[in-house]
Order: sequence, then C-alpha cells, then structure tokens
Amino acid sequence: MRIKGVSYDTGFVLNGRVGRAAQFDRDLVEHELRVIRDELHCTAVRVMGGDPDRIELAATIAAGLGLEVWFSPYPLEQSQAQMLELFADCAERAERLRRTGASVVFVTGAEHSLMNPGFVAGRDTDERLRRLLDPATVREQVGPLAERLNAFLRQAVAVVRERFAGPVTYAAIQLERVDWSLFDVLSMDLYRSADSAGRFADGVAQLVALGKPVAITEFGCATYRGAAGDGARGLEVIEVDADRVPVRVNGVRERDEAGQAREVRELLELFEAAGVEAAFVFTFALYDYPHRPGDPAADLDLGSYGLVRVLEGRPWEPKEAFEAVARFYRG
Repeated sequence: MRIKGVSYDTGFVLNGRVGRAAQFDRDLVEHELRVIRDELHCTAVRVMGGDPDRIELAATIAAGLGLEVWFSPYPLEQSQAQMLELFADCAERAERLRRTGASVVFVTGAEHSLMNPGFVAGRDTDERLRRLLDPATVREQVGPLAERLNAFLRQAVAVVRERFAGPVTYAAIQLERVDWSLFDVLSMDLYRSADSAGRFADGVAQLVALGKPVAITEFGCATYRGAAGDGARGLEVIEVDADRVPVRVNGVRERDEAGQAREVRELLELFEAAGVEAAFVFTFALYDYPHRPGDPAADLDLGSYGLVRVLEGRPWEPKEAFEAVARFYRG
C-alpha cells in the first residue's frame, strides 16, 4: 500500500452549524497533524470538512509537514449549485497549495446520493438511506441515481479541472455506479458489515481489477461491542436533537476498544493484500462525540470512529485502534 492515511475532521457544516466549533485552532491542528505523521506513521491525510478556510489551513500545515494532502470538501444538505460553488472555491485553494510543491489530490465531495438532495428522494440522509436500501425498490432506483449523479459529477469535474491541475477523485459508495473515466483515482468509502463480510474481500479485489488506482477513502469501526457488524452505521447508536447535534447513547452499549482495533487492523491487512493504492482510516478524532467515563448513556465516544477518545476539558487520549494503525503503518 503506497499511501497510508487517516482522515482529519476540520468541522462538518450542516444547516449553518460548524462542527468542532470550540476545538479548532492552528496550534492544535498542527499538533494533531504532527501526531498523525510521527506517531501514526501516516504518509497522507484526507482533510475533510465544510469550511474552505479550515480545510485550507489544515491542508497547508499538513503539506508543510511533508504529508500528501487529499483536499476533501464535504458538502452536507447542499443544492447542486451550492456544491459547485464550494468545489470551485476549494479547487482554487488546492491549486495554490499544489503550486508550492505539495502533493495534493482533490476529492470532489463524497456520497452525494446520501448526503445531499436531488439524487435520491428523501428530506435527509437517514430517509435517503432507508429508501436506497429498500429491497423492494433498490434495483429500480440505482439506474436513475447513477444517471443523475454522473451528470452532476461531469459538471463538478469540469469546474474543478478548470482550477486544479492535480489528480481528481470522488469518494463514492458502491450503489452510485460512478463513471470512473471522469477521475484519476477510483475512490470508495467502504465499510465491512455482518451482511457484507462474506463477499467483502472479493468486492475489493474486483475494484482493483478495474485497472485504475484504488483508494479506500473511508473505513473503520465504532467503539461499542458489535460495532464491526454494523459497519458504516455505528453513529446510529447516538441520538441527536433537531439540529443533528449528538445528545446521548441509544440503548445499553458496552465499550469495546479491542474490537474496534481488531476490525481496523483486519481491514488494513485485507486492503494491502488486495493491492489497494491508498487507505484512509476514518477518523483521527470526532470532537462532537466526547468520551464521558462513568456514564454509558452519555459516553458519545461509544458511537465514534475516532482513533482517539476526545475528553472534555482535557487532551484526547489514544485508543487501542490508534496503536493498531500505528503498528501497521510503521510496518
């Protein structure tokens, strides 16, 4: 595996609210990116978020530390016009960084069919996901979804390439059936679950066999017992309020850092064996999901995919998964 990476959350923007609101400043970002380079032994970082200023700040620091940067604006609940405006802005910023000599890949958003309206019917991500996974209608939805998404991606790629001269990709999910001729790298957000485990390795091998460099732009595991079987749906154990702010744990969950570490390690081994070019563990930290020891109902880190546990009023601490990734990337 040439590119050993982790994603770095600069704050997702939803309905005007920026995540990680009180835990983002230059000194902290630089410290965390140094940890990513020196202690996790990453060679690349996928800088994610919805605020172009924050993405550019973190990307510039990462590049200065010698990390390859995957510049990844991540629109949520935006119109196609808003997304194109965001990509144009970010592509110009990514090109300025690339011209300093940095290694930069531009990621033209992620999972648009779920995260943004206009591709699958539904008022929010949860409703769109339910509709898309409905066994009674999934087959008839996939074709129209692919047609709408690829039409948009053609526009988006044109906007990006007018402003950015480096490699371009898109972080897809499998049901989207992306036209990969538009892109330099085939990138998938890919989680293993109990339902997909039996065919997961073959699926990765089929992606690699297509002949284009393959990046797994998102994979990982939440921190409660049984989370590996839930795959990408680990955050669903956390209840949110009307503004989508995490509030409490849904039901009784047992902490299982060893299980999280085991799943991440197994996936890294599988990706390397399959010949994947790049892998980005999701994620370094999720600041909106703090660890609250002693109160399982309030311990939002149980649903977090973070490699570190975020503590309120204190520095974060590495989980067992942090050590597992560090050992693997160190080789």
